[in-house]
Amino acid sequence: MTDILDELTWRGLIAVSTDLDDLRKELDAGPVTFYGGFDPTAPGLHIGNLVLLLTMRRFQLAGHRPVGLVGGATGLIGDPSGKSAERILNPREVVADWVDRIRGEVGRFLDLTPGTTGALVVSNLDWTEGLSALEFLRDIGKHFPVSQMLARESVRARLEAGGISYTEFSYQILQAFDFLELRRRHDCVLQLGGSDQWGNLVAGVDLIRRVTGDSAHALATPLITKPDGTKYGKTEGGAVWLSPELMSPYAFYQFWINRTDAEVPGLLRVFTFLSRGEIEDLERDLAERPAARAAQRVLADEMTTLVHGAQECARVVAASQALFGQGDLRALDEQTLAAALAEVPSAIVSAGQPPGSQQGSGHGGSGQGGLPRVADLMAAAGITASKSAARRAISEGGAYLNNVKVPDPEAAPEPSDLLHGRFLVLRRGKRTVGGVEITRE
Repeated sequence: MTDILDELTWRGLIAVSTDLDDLRKELDAGPVTFYGGFDPTAPGLHIGNLVLLLTMRRFQLAGHRPVGLVGGATGLIGDPSGKSAERILNPREVVADWVDRIRGEVGRFLDLTPGTTGALVVSNLDWTEGLSALEFLRDIGKHFPVSQMLARESVRARLEAGGISYTEFSYQILQAFDFLELRRRHDCVLQLGGSDQWGNLVAGVDLIRRVTGDSAHALATPLITKPDGTKYGKTEGGAVWLSPELMSPYAFYQFWINRTDAEVPGLLRVFTFLSRGEIEDLERDLAERPAARAAQRVLADEMTTLVHGAQECARVVAASQALFGQGDLRALDEQTLAAALAEVPSAIVSAGQPPGSQQGSGHGGSGQGGLPRVADLMAAAGITASKSAARRAISEGGAYLNNVKVPDPEAAPEPSDLLHGRFLVLRRGKRTVGGVEITRE
């Protein structure tokens, strides 16, 4: 059986733990059941959640049984960890919809095949919804010293920032109760979570000890941050989502391939299932040939395949190459092309109406088929500073329409140039790409 703790240590995935020696003995003794929790505070999971999901998958591959807990109950309350202000409580029907979505996403990364290590996906609403307030206070609440609860980092930070409601103050009790219930129902002995959850994790360990006299374990992964200390999981436009409905596979691929050299070694260890030897080879290549960006390409391929599948990864790689003149733009399906163009400077232009030009202008007007001239489109898309700069780029032989060099500053696209009847791909030089969507309004 793989020594999972040594593996996690090498990958930098252990931030803090209860007694590691005792945990190692328990893991060595045979398969253990463990869990990780995911609250439905958004319509899907992001790459911050992926750290926990993949750590759970590593434990499963090492011969242990995961339980993915979706917080149908705790999602109605709100975790104060990492929050400087009270959450806005979402309507029950919204939370229920998010629970269903997240259950499906959790199930994609764990092996649900019945058996000794077959994963379970459960909701804590199953054992919390029918619990009365009196039962909760008598049977669970009495085991929580208030002084200990106030000492939790998440609570102390909120008190210093202005206060916390009893609702969010009670969150740690609910999460601890989850661990106790999973111990009773599935003999769960280990909880995994992020290091920002450490107070909640050990609250569950304490509750199990107080109620049953048994020992339990907690292990926290570090928060994955960029070299400048800022969190991953966010882009300028928001979270890096795992669902293709929330973030296109193309945009997901671009996130990974655009990581800096300093970031890549850590990301390969945390997020991929490549072996130690494979990762160390990529690290050496990165040091010796940084311009080749081979490690970034492997990282992007591995992550897009893991999250979206090999077929979707092949589509986005083809789109990425085609946009820069290394493939056939016409071979791209409409959805993939649209997603790719959404990630570059772009414009929506009405056929027959030159963007930003006046009727009768010497360089305005439309070409054949009523489509604006390429120079106008380049300026509209923002890949040149002006129409005159676009004409100059064309004259110098550095402008391309659908990867074909534009021969004349007065040239305009033909209707047959429209990809899927509406898109044009423009390029200035080797790397500056833009897109235009032509409408017929």
